[in-house]
Amino acid sequence: MVKKIILDCDPGHDDALAMTLAVANPAIDLVAVTTSAGNQTPDKTLNNALRMLTLLKRPDIPVAAGAQVPLVKPLETAPEVHGETGLDGADLPEPGFLPQSLPAIELMARVLQESTEKVTLVVTGPMTNAALFLRTYPDLAREKIDQIVFMGGAMGLGNWQPSVEFNIFVDPEAAKIVLNFGLPLVMVPLNVTHQAQITKPEINEIAQLDNPVAQAFVGLLNFFERYHEDPKWGFVGAPLHDPCTIAWLINPALFDGVDVNVDVETTGELTRGETVCDYYHLTGKPVNTKLLLKVDRAGFISLVKESLASFG
Repeated sequence: MVKKIILDCDPGHDDALAMTLAVANPAIDLVAVTTSAGNQTPDKTLNNALRMLTLLKRPDIPVAAGAQVPLVKPLETAPEVHGETGLDGADLPEPGFLPQSLPAIELMARVLQESTEKVTLVVTGPMTNAALFLRTYPDLAREKIDQIVFMGGAMGLGNWQPSVEFNIFVDPEAAKIVLNFGLPLVMVPLNVTHQAQITKPEINEIAQLDNPVAQAFVGLLNFFERYHEDPKWGFVGAPLHDPCTIAWLINPALFDGVDVNVDVETTGELTRGETVCDYYHLTGKPVNTKLLLKVDRAGFISLVKESLASFG
């Protein structure tokens, strides 16, 4: 069955690729895009979502801007990873259409109210918008959201603090609200996304695809890959974090995971934003999350390449 999704994102190179996979694959019906502050400031992430959908020739997909800052913390962004625009590395078109005049959570509400079936909420940035929506429309969320699939957190790993992943770091209080709300959750952590690396030879293969979407991603991926060349990461390529959410929806057989309880630390002096994954069920807390831990990298990269080739 085709899965209807709302993509809540902060584009961001890997968010842009997640959006592209969602548009490219007939198994996914992308019914709305909402943007948050994270990889760059809110004005830039909104502009990037509009630019990407213009490139993908999908001005029919409504886009709305979300929260300008996290719930509690000051906003911190990642220009060292994503550049000054948030999507450095390619000459993307200027937006060919305008965003919705209503805020992100109101667009989410409208889409869900109008839908005759349940919708998956995919979150590839900080969870600020998701948390605000769940707090504002709890009954609608329980009635119409099938599941929340999110890229964020990790089990025993961090990429922004020693044990804290960036998306959760930006707004840990929002993540805690989402994880404890009670909807089915699928967590795509660093444990998986660090396996989902794309190498330079694979980027060069994409360069052979003769269409403007693939050509744009050659520049985007080359820029994104440079940050991950630092020997401290031990990578052979660039980890494609956010597209793993869409890949799981398209083909869950590419991934292995476990069902556990996950919560978020919000008060630790050294660990604020850490996702605490109860792998051995030590706390007695109920299972609330499917935690993905392994990915078939070759199958995932094939899906990425096939998706980009489909725009030819």
